Amino acid sequence: MIEYDILRGPVVTEKSTLQREQFNQVTLKVAKDANRVEIKNAVEKAFNAQVKQVRTLQVKGKIKQRGRIIGKKKDWKKAVVTLMPGQRIDFFEGV
Repeated sequence: MIEYDILRGPVVTEKSTLQREQFNQVTLKVAKDANRVEIKNAVEKAFNAQVKQVRTLQVKGKIKQRGRIIGKKKDWKKAVVTLMPGQRIDFFEGV
């Protein structure tokens, strides 16, 4: 897999922002079939940063209802990437 097929985008929440500031961790949305080694290699190639650790978890899609119609959001995979000391990944620096 190519690194741009594995990495889907950043997860921007209050918790992920605190993790980035305090623990040098970045939270990413990744492909469901990607493993930790592939995620690590993709992050190192795409962002030119050294990775210390990768933790992954499956996120179950929520059930949503609009009137009588019930639907379900897709399941997805989240990766919490810990970077080596001194390394940074900045998504929104120009904003």
